[in-house]
Amino acid sequence: MIRLPPPVPAEAVLDLLIPGADVIVPLANGEPTSILDAIEAAADQLEGVRIHQMHALRDRPYLHGVYGDRLRHVSYFLSHITRPAYWEGTIDLVPNHFSEVPTLLRRSTRCTVVIAACSPPDQHGYFSLGTNADYVVDLIGRVPIFLEATPHMPRTRGANLVHHSQVEGWCESDRPLIEVPRSEPNDVDRAIASLVAERIPDRASVQIGIGSIASAVLDSLGGHRDLGIHTELLHDGMVDLVEAGVVTGAYKEVRRNRVVTTFCLGTRRLYDWLEDNAVVELLGVDFVNDPRVIARMRRFNSVNATTEVDLMGQCASETIGGRYWSSSGGQADFARGAMYAEEGQAFIVTPSLTRAGDSRIVASLTAGSVVTTLKNTVDHVVTEHGVAELRGRSLADRARALIAVADPSARDDLNRAARRLGLFV
Repeated sequence: MIRLPPPVPAEAVLDLLIPGADVIVPLANGEPTSILDAIEAAADQLEGVRIHQMHALRDRPYLHGVYGDRLRHVSYFLSHITRPAYWEGTIDLVPNHFSEVPTLLRRSTRCTVVIAACSPPDQHGYFSLGTNADYVVDLIGRVPIFLEATPHMPRTRGANLVHHSQVEGWCESDRPLIEVPRSEPNDVDRAIASLVAERIPDRASVQIGIGSIASAVLDSLGGHRDLGIHTELLHDGMVDLVEAGVVTGAYKEVRRNRVVTTFCLGTRRLYDWLEDNAVVELLGVDFVNDPRVIARMRRFNSVNATTEVDLMGQCASETIGGRYWSSSGGQADFARGAMYAEEGQAFIVTPSLTRAGDSRIVASLTAGSVVTTLKNTVDHVVTEHGVAELRGRSLADRARALIAVADPSARDDLNRAARRLGLFV
């Protein structure tokens, strides 16, 4: 008979917050809302506490500097919630590759305590971190952990289980999970997706990002067979492919017959589907996104979006108009892994024009924009006008291929710019 320690008030976490504490919080729905409520309520008693988190989805006063240096947020990926706060200067942003965040946290912070949302404990005394594994699972058993159990969190399998003996304390809440419906594709998205899907072979393992082009790519894969999923983010569109038998994982070299991810974000349908689903494994991001792991999978295909590509093939995927918008995430992780995989392919996708009608294929990146995926790593750039194959090509040939997939209205200017830059004569 397992004797669980009883739940305690969320305020009990305050006993762990020493001056200068570094508090690690999972991304998205892994955030324990009641615990953070308690921390904010006691902010006047805190001293130099930092909350480290990627992609926060709930707005909070401390994000806007209400508590000054007593309680401050450190982001590793900006969301629509934290982006304005970063622009206001009330939070910090640490550049990173997603695969390396666990190492960054261990080396650059005290890792004072992990606080996380979870499912209620099972009969064996284990809590599940549900939708998340991300950078937190690497700290289980090594760092004090305080949990918030909610019945809305699905119990999932993988490396994200925490035994009650590893928990400093746990509380309960009835908070719902945030739902993020899929982005509906338009005709441009579907044109891009068709060009990508026809190049992905049967039996490939895939990583596909989020957004309307990603939704269209998943829709376009319905006629494929025996695909495998090894992705940082699992969302609703992937459920459709599993249920249709398109995804089996039978030919994966890593975690065969399993859908592998490091976090999940979607609608209630996804969260219900995850409940005790043995085919899904939630594993740490330092495994899932490790290019060396990805490279072990034959025919690995990654699909990720960008906002701007210059004529050398450099992709700026985390800034818009020279202003920070998100962060690197796992784009470079998967592009590098696909580069090393036998018969691997990496696709960078983007509409040829912005909503304002400006070309996303540019002579030089906008001032203030940063390179997310290096020119030496970029493989294919896909717009609705075609596929620019860049790997192994000269700078002149790269420029010509990219101009060919730019919007026709931009091509003359791009040709003139390429000559001015000395890319070709």
